[in-house]
Amino acid sequence: MRPRFIPIVLLAFVSTVSAQSAPAATDSANETSIPSLLEHIQRLEKRVSELEDNQRKQAAAQANMTPPAAPERPAMAEPPKPEYPTSAPEVREAEIHYPSLQIRGFGDVDFSATDEKGRTSGFDLGQFDLHFASPLSQKVSYFGEVSFTARPNTYDLQVERTIIRYDYNDHAKISFGKYHTPISYWNTAFHHGAWLQTTIDRPEMVRIGTPFIPIHFVGLLAEGNVPSGGLGLGYSVGLGNGRSTILSRAGDSGDANNNRAWVASVFARPARFYGLQFGGAVYRDKLSPEHGPNLSEWITSGHVVWAKERPEFISEFANVHHHEINSNHTFNSQAFYVQLAYRLPWLENKWKPYYRFEYIHRPQSEPSPDISDLVGSTLGMRYDITNYAAFKAEYRNSRRGIDEPRINGVFLQTAFTF
Repeated sequence: MRPRFIPIVLLAFVSTVSAQSAPAATDSANETSIPSLLEHIQRLEKRVSELEDNQRKQAAAQANMTPPAAPERPAMAEPPKPEYPTSAPEVREAEIHYPSLQIRGFGDVDFSATDEKGRTSGFDLGQFDLHFASPLSQKVSYFGEVSFTARPNTYDLQVERTIIRYDYNDHAKISFGKYHTPISYWNTAFHHGAWLQTTIDRPEMVRIGTPFIPIHFVGLLAEGNVPSGGLGLGYSVGLGNGRSTILSRAGDSGDANNNRAWVASVFARPARFYGLQFGGAVYRDKLSPEHGPNLSEWITSGHVVWAKERPEFISEFANVHHHEINSNHTFNSQAFYVQLAYRLPWLENKWKPYYRFEYIHRPQSEPSPDISDLVGSTLGMRYDITNYAAFKAEYRNSRRGIDEPRINGVFLQTAFTF
């Protein structure tokens, strides 16, 4: 904004020039015109000051997005309502709408070569997986997961998870549908989609399609956090269908018998040691397998995890107790694994070597034929091409059964998310 003295100087300059160009006047006339000129300059100065004040008020009103201040009212009177609504409520309404569907996808392409007899080497498409998430209201949400798995003559389509959940508060969340059974840390931390996990495959005890523990669970689940200060306790309790007559599958279309399965887990995440988690779980069911006797099943498990990348440490143990209902025969199968990884701090943090040892023991009298002994090691390297794609390479050495030979293999994978 121009200083106020500029118009005054200009007026004085114009007046002087006009006076010099006009005919000469008497001294008395000049003395009479000087006071009137000063008075005119004062009026102009006052007008400029009024214009500057008016411009300042308009600028302040535009910055605050509010009308100019109204005249003062009595102290007890209510403030006047604005002549027009502010834009903030309209923006909030535009951001919140239900439902709001979001889709996330995962895929991988694999290569394998082993010295196992009868197994061919080559490429194959891994599991193509889609996640669907949508809030239905402020406290109700839906989540779904479907997978496509390549078979010799077709693709196998599976509904892996479908969950509707009501979040009453942070301590109580109730949901219904199909879950990954909270009997294992890996089973609930790394879902379908190989990009999510460090390694190419899951540990054998939680591998999809194996019956050592129930991977999926159909029913209702309550979960939340327990007020515990810095200990960070959490829980989950579920009731639903048990395993199908094929023990590696869940009871999607109904339970195999009139006995419901239940599961309960508890874990701690101490605030002082961010990344640390430890806990345990219990699972109870009655099995009616397609082949073999009816069994009662107790599964107990525990885990210790350091969920960081420098280092990453995951360890789990599970005991599967089976009891023949029509006899006194009991069987206990145990499994555990230990996985260690470390994100290297150089080369843009893209390299992550890892190692995993796993073990499964199955009694020879165990009636479930799909469970087998295992002692195996996996050594690998993960390279993150981008934040959404990774390349993995592994060497595995394993032995199934006491009298079986060891198997060596090289496995490669490109995993990605979109």
